[in-house]
Amino acid sequence: MTMTDTEQPWPADAGRAAEAVMERQSPSTAEAVDVLLVEDDAQDAFLVEELLADAALDTRITWVSTLAQAREYFAGFRGCVLLDLNLPDARGMELLREVLTTASSAAVVVLTGFNDEHEGIAAVAAGAQDYLVKGHVDGSLLARSLRYSVERQRADENARQLREAELYARENMRLERGLLPQVLLDSSPLSHRSFYRPGRKRALVGGDFYDAVQKGGTTYVLCGDVSGHGPDEAALGVSLRIAWRALVMGGVAEEELLPALEEILISERAQEEMYATLCQVSLDSGSEDARIRLFGHPPPLVLQEGGVEEVPVAPRPPLGVFPDRETEVERFRLPRGATLMLYTDGLVDAYDGRPPDRLEVGGLRRMVGDLLARGTSIVDLPEHLVDEAEHYNGGPLQDDVAMLLITHEERQ
Repeated sequence: MTMTDTEQPWPADAGRAAEAVMERQSPSTAEAVDVLLVEDDAQDAFLVEELLADAALDTRITWVSTLAQAREYFAGFRGCVLLDLNLPDARGMELLREVLTTASSAAVVVLTGFNDEHEGIAAVAAGAQDYLVKGHVDGSLLARSLRYSVERQRADENARQLREAELYARENMRLERGLLPQVLLDSSPLSHRSFYRPGRKRALVGGDFYDAVQKGGTTYVLCGDVSGHGPDEAALGVSLRIAWRALVMGGVAEEELLPALEEILISERAQEEMYATLCQVSLDSGSEDARIRLFGHPPPLVLQEGGVEEVPVAPRPPLGVFPDRETEVERFRLPRGATLMLYTDGLVDAYDGRPPDRLEVGGLRRMVGDLLARGTSIVDLPEHLVDEAEHYNGGPLQDDVAMLLITHEERQ
């Protein structure tokens, strides 16, 4: 908003009251404003400094006479640029656009002559916070314009960051819907509860993955973890999960699934040292005899009325470490009414009270048993487990966490 000697943008009483409040606010109680004065006329620059010296606004003024000199201050400048649009080395809208682009964190107030007021209006339309007409400005008006322009710039920046956060959240949801699996157990005797939380800050999807697919009379369940943290590991985890589902749905024999998946891992990994830990469980409809293959992964837990038990299985090296075609299979009992809990090591690597002791599988068993004894349902168990693990850890978990809980409930 601008004013001349004869303009009155609000009622006279309100204007005088606002000026009185501004004048009563001492420099000790008002936040100081950094001002970069870009003005080639020494007399006009002196007048600006004198007006601000008499105003109730604490300012730190830096005066430069050319755009070339001003460029040295633009990077990271968060105050107010008081800009004359007619400089020896630049002028007009082209000058303004460079200032707005280069000093993007600063507020910009344009100084114009009486006959060039149209330039001030155009400058505000182009992105400046305000314009002032030389010779029609007093100390109070100048101080108000600088302070309000800085606050408007901050408000605009906060609004922009909020819009970015909202857009990011929406994009996050869209990407996770596309990258995390829709478990296919419609005709299976198993029901599921899944949980996923990436460990990297602002990450969409990490290197942990899980899936469950019913094909023919067999349900296949998978939980895995790509070594390392970062976008390459996340991409590989998604690739392995999609490849595994395609192999299952394509009718590849059970004993050939993981050797084929290992070949895909080797061909897709960004570095030769990348590998994946993995647990695959399969269960035929009508049977309680489950088959398990474990590759460097923490063993699953069986949750039932009698307590929580670790599935006894001997792990093989992770996929991608010692590639071979052997796929030893072991068996365990998954009775009706029991829940199989597959998880990644983000849970068991949490500290158990304080370093160097880790929670490990034994601590996780204890934690799950305690939560179930307190009446926690299977549906609510994953979130409660993460809360408990963070409590023991003394803070947020640093690694990705994936959980897949499969309950054996024979459907009628």
